[in-house]
Amino acid sequence: MVALVSTVAYLGLEARSVEVQCQLAAGMPRFTIVGLPDKAVGESRERVQSALAAMGLSLPPKRITINLSPADLPKEGSHYDLPIALALLGAMGVIDAEELSEWLAVGELALDGRIVASPGVLLAALHATETDLGLICPETQGPEARWASGVRVCAAKDLVALLAHLSGKSEIAEPAPGEVDEAHLGPDLKQVKGQQTAKRALEIAAAGGHNLLMNGPPGAGKSLLASCLPGILPPLTPAEALEVSMVQSVAGTLEGGKISRTRPFRAPHHSASMAALTGGGLRVRPGEVSLAHLGVLFLDELPEFQRAVLDSLRQPLETGKVDVARANAHVAYPARVQLIAAMNPCRCGHLGDPELACSRAPKCAVDYQSKVSGPMLDRIDLHVEVDPVSAADLSLPPPAEGSAEVAARVATARQRQTARGVRSNAELDGEALEACATPDEAGRTLLMQAAEKMRLSARAYTRMLRVARTIADLAGAENVGRIHVAEALSYRRQAPRA
Repeated sequence: MVALVSTVAYLGLEARSVEVQCQLAAGMPRFTIVGLPDKAVGESRERVQSALAAMGLSLPPKRITINLSPADLPKEGSHYDLPIALALLGAMGVIDAEELSEWLAVGELALDGRIVASPGVLLAALHATETDLGLICPETQGPEARWASGVRVCAAKDLVALLAHLSGKSEIAEPAPGEVDEAHLGPDLKQVKGQQTAKRALEIAAAGGHNLLMNGPPGAGKSLLASCLPGILPPLTPAEALEVSMVQSVAGTLEGGKISRTRPFRAPHHSASMAALTGGGLRVRPGEVSLAHLGVLFLDELPEFQRAVLDSLRQPLETGKVDVARANAHVAYPARVQLIAAMNPCRCGHLGDPELACSRAPKCAVDYQSKVSGPMLDRIDLHVEVDPVSAADLSLPPPAEGSAEVAARVATARQRQTARGVRSNAELDGEALEACATPDEAGRTLLMQAAEKMRLSARAYTRMLRVARTIADLAGAENVGRIHVAEALSYRRQAPRA
């Protein structure tokens, strides 16, 4: 007899159908799993056998073959435990095999028969909706699965409760959708004293979704400014929140099925590897740039990152996605992020201060900043110098304007951009950019002169237009003028001189 149970394999944010086939045949007793299983799937033999033993069942003295079809698709993860166990129970006659055809199952099994959480349940629920199947998942992930509208969800705590539900002896109630988490906005801009230029650059970056680099001595407030950014960014739309939650579900970081409207803010340490930042590894998982999708990726101490690791971000920053190519899989993750970076001007951090600077200044600044490649810096729209804060500045009362006031202006600017059909000006390109960001005659003359003198690349020229459009949006201007172009050019990178 052959029993069939549906499940899924995860490739990036795509869930592909997998059919678990179980056959009991005469012969020497053995338990074999075929269909390109990884080590976690191969070990499910022991977990399934122990879970059945905890229910008082033993494996039949037959040749048990589990086939994961399609056989040429790599199978990774522990979520195959539950469908393998259900297929085996169907083949043994413990459960009606016809009943199993109406469900898609995912979940890991504990040795005592409990069904425990596994990554990717939200993707499995969305796939079940598309294939018109119900979803069987762990009890703790029922709220997460319920965010997929229109799908029947059976969230069971263990195999005994699940079998009782499927046989009609008892009923497992449908779970409620997970909570919408309260927004965590971080520090308020009122905590930042002085730094008016940096605050203005941060507001422009938030309004247009632009990348920003802050360069200044230690203790000037660069990290504090970056941590204030979530407080002035607009909240995620429901569609964006679901998109972010899908990435978190695959990564296994979506706790309790809670969906947040706060934009992600990821700040990896500068010792992060390329796989940690862009994704990959032995079992391909999303990296920090994907976990920050539709949010902020903050890279503090930018030159301290390995150069190859930083350069691996060049393509995601341009295309908004990461393609992880392996010999047995090709996986794509979304990575539409806003890059915020901070760095010291040199290794000692006190370039320009004759009392604190090292003896190698200014040569040390050139050596230190050259650790970040030119193409990487070219993808950063706003470069701002953050001046040191004096004791006199710190003794002043908090500024009158904080995050709430700035967030209101940012929201108004974003509404103008949404009316143009884009999420932010950072996405403007081609005809759309030309239609709404072409400056007036005075602005065009200034831009052409600056492009020639500063030797702007085509990418830098385009990014300057986007920044100028954002500055005009903040000012409520219909057209981009000379004053908007001039401010945008003031934030362009000036290379250090030896």
